[in-house]
Amino acid sequence: MEQTVSLLEDLSGIIWGPWVLIPLLLITGLFLTVRLRLLQFHKLVHALWLAFVRRKETDGEGDISHYQALSTALAATVGVGNIAGAGLAIGIGGPGALFWMWMTGLVGMATKYSEALLGVKYRQRDAVGKQSGGPMFYLKNGLSGGLGTTLGFLFALFGAIAAFGIGNGTQANTVAQQVSENWNVAPWITGAVMTVLIGIVVIGGIKSIGRVASAVVPVMILLYIAVTLVVLIVHVGDLPAALALIVTDAFTGTAATGGFVGSTVLIALQMGVARGIFSNESGLGTGAIAAAAAKTDQPVRQAMVSMTQTFIDTIIVVTMTCLVIIVTGVWEHGDDDGAQLTSAALQEGLGTLSPALAPMAGYMLAIAVVVFAFTTILGWSYYGDRCVDYLAGHRVVPFYRVVFVLVVFVGATAQLDVVWLFSDIANGLMALPNLVGLLLLSPVVVAETRRYFSNPEWKNPDIRVPENR
Repeated sequence: MEQTVSLLEDLSGIIWGPWVLIPLLLITGLFLTVRLRLLQFHKLVHALWLAFVRRKETDGEGDISHYQALSTALAATVGVGNIAGAGLAIGIGGPGALFWMWMTGLVGMATKYSEALLGVKYRQRDAVGKQSGGPMFYLKNGLSGGLGTTLGFLFALFGAIAAFGIGNGTQANTVAQQVSENWNVAPWITGAVMTVLIGIVVIGGIKSIGRVASAVVPVMILLYIAVTLVVLIVHVGDLPAALALIVTDAFTGTAATGGFVGSTVLIALQMGVARGIFSNESGLGTGAIAAAAAKTDQPVRQAMVSMTQTFIDTIIVVTMTCLVIIVTGVWEHGDDDGAQLTSAALQEGLGTLSPALAPMAGYMLAIAVVVFAFTTILGWSYYGDRCVDYLAGHRVVPFYRVVFVLVVFVGATAQLDVVWLFSDIANGLMALPNLVGLLLLSPVVVAETRRYFSNPEWKNPDIRVPENR
């Protein structure tokens, strides 16, 4: 077992190290940002309007609304990574890691936009008439020859594997631990309850997942932001120094202080990019799977909606978590338990406001973790569903759903150290074929974008700009 763990650690270190995924993710995001002429910045307000005011289209093929597709993607991404992952990045990489998470998020919006556009453009109906799309389809159908077929197969294979790990077992395990620590409930009881609840939603497919996600996700995000905002208001005087520390430490490293052992620029960069991608999944390709289910006849329009997911996840939610850890000073503890750092920061912040509130911090965080992880499992169940359908056909999907639901119980009751490592590797191996495809298909993304915005009435949500087929 030790040799297996060592081998997985080495492989994960190579994939997520400074010479493979990190430069490829950043280069792809920067390349697409330049080619799209900073679209994620000057079209963000309109994209947010489409997502949260317009919310749906009356025409076009699809199974769920703009808003439900966005909620499904948010459900899969706003999870443990926003709490434990973000805290871990600061605990190991120092405050400068947040700067690199910002950079990953900002360029990642262009990546997410491109993924969603291609996901809608190359989607197709499955055997039962549901829309199915994602990197496996745009790699196979967008790239000629055996390259696209191979890359599409690899993405679907690693996506199906990752769904059981990072999208299921590890999430259920985190929930069981939080519930056990805070309410002394046996993990098997938590696992059994989660299995039933997840099963009820997952068996219903994307429409059921979309309805639940669109109802739960906005509430959970707003409540979490409200709690962290209270702490930031209490420490508002510390914010300017915290922001300055984030920027300077990103380029100079972080000196040892308190229990923090110090961090180099490279460690801050590595932790910021890796945890940023773990949180918002830009470049992973999963967001394109949710986008392909949206009811729309305009790939560009859905792409704009989808890119707001990265903005909400990283630029808002992750930033709130990290700022709370930095302004309260608990990052100096140097704890490599990200959830514990976040809990300590909330406890310190709320305790400053009122000592009676301090004990509530642990319970608040536990509830947030439970809800975030629950919705993450729902989102990833659909991602795995589409990957399995692509690989083996619709007849296998019902069996996949049953196994996926049962793994929730296994994850809640088992030790998953190796699964965490394996999940990181599977995530990285998903990203590699997707990023190669995005670079090769960038002319398609640019052409579709220019055609859409060349119409003077593009702001009209009912206008239809013919696609280039």
